[in-house]
Amino acid sequence: MITGNHPQPAYGAVDVHYPPDGGARAALVVAEDARFAAITGEFVARVDQVSTYRPGHFSERELPAVQVVLDGRVPRLLVIDGYVDLDPQGRPGLGAHTHAALGVPVIGIAKTAFATATHAVAVRRGSATRPLYVTAAGLDLDLAADLVSAMAGPFRIPDALRRVDALARGHAVRSPGRAATSRPR
Repeated sequence: MITGNHPQPAYGAVDVHYPPDGGARAALVVAEDARFAAITGEFVARVDQVSTYRPGHFSERELPAVQVVLDGRVPRLLVIDGYVDLDPQGRPGLGAHTHAALGVPVIGIAKTAFATATHAVAVRRGSATRPLYVTAAGLDLDLAADLVSAMAGPFRIPDALRRVDALARGHAVRSPGRAATSRPR
């Protein structure tokens, strides 16, 4: 488990983007409630060197960037954009590797179906006809699906994931009054 001098947020959501000029930009938003009704912190970190993408080994590329942006702020529950495990037998995806590295429950929210992830719970939010696909490690899958259903925002994608995606892509300006960091590595 990563440790540091930062207070431990209750809930966090992370995302990583790979800019065309190389490296990665990782973002984290934190909240004190599972709905992410009020984001209490936003953090962005630049990682200069990342592993080359290898099919089936996505965590080798993404997990180091997630760990950099967390910088010791390990929440009691972490939401990722993607799958926790890739099949009902538990073939680990990014979320499973993150759960193993951090020792905290992880909810994976994927926007597209993955052929072998037949165990993922389909969650429809708002008036969306297309579902999100929820997987989890360290907590009951049905509870994870209920948490995703209840997350703040009227759209298919919960507001916290929309915000962390925009921060990771560099398409968002930090909101006034929210903590932010940017650390090259």
